[in-house]
Amino acid sequence: MIHLVWVALFLMAAVSVQAAEGPARPLTGTVKSIDGQAVDLGSYTGKVVLVVNVASRCGHTRQYKQLQELYEKYVKRGLVVLGFPCNQFGQQEPGTEADIKAFCEKEFAVSFPMFSKIDVNGENAAALYKHLTSDRAPIKDQGPVKWNFEKFLLSRNGEVIARYRAGVTPDGTNVTSAIEEALAAGGK
Repeated sequence: MIHLVWVALFLMAAVSVQAAEGPARPLTGTVKSIDGQAVDLGSYTGKVVLVVNVASRCGHTRQYKQLQELYEKYVKRGLVVLGFPCNQFGQQEPGTEADIKAFCEKEFAVSFPMFSKIDVNGENAAALYKHLTSDRAPIKDQGPVKWNFEKFLLSRNGEVIARYRAGVTPDGTNVTSAIEEALAAGGK
């Protein structure tokens, strides 16, 4: 009996330590590229990452152009943009991965990494988005994604450092300033 009490106390202490450390980092696990290949999110550690849920038939779809321009401007300094198509908002991403890829390449010359369609909210939300929208995320703006083209900025260490809702354009001063600051911070 005493042995069981000690085991229970040990397990409770381990859970408390894990909770005190905060949520797991979002750049863990595997996702599928838009071509169906497994991609280890950990491979982006060391880069400044802008994660965006995208859609081809949205009023914000023109942000693809701005995202591509950001990517081209900062990729050599360590920025990567990750596009995650999502059909949860107004059914504005109904196509297949092949349709989405063709659209992005033809209309916006997208060359940043794109991934298979995912859910960003709800029970079937991708693990990445569960981390990004967690009430334990270290940002003020927490909670579910409200629309297409919400943006999450992650440091080189994989920590969420900013969130921008759909109406904030990728080329806006507050976004570019935060990206430049994160790039300048190096591995800090």
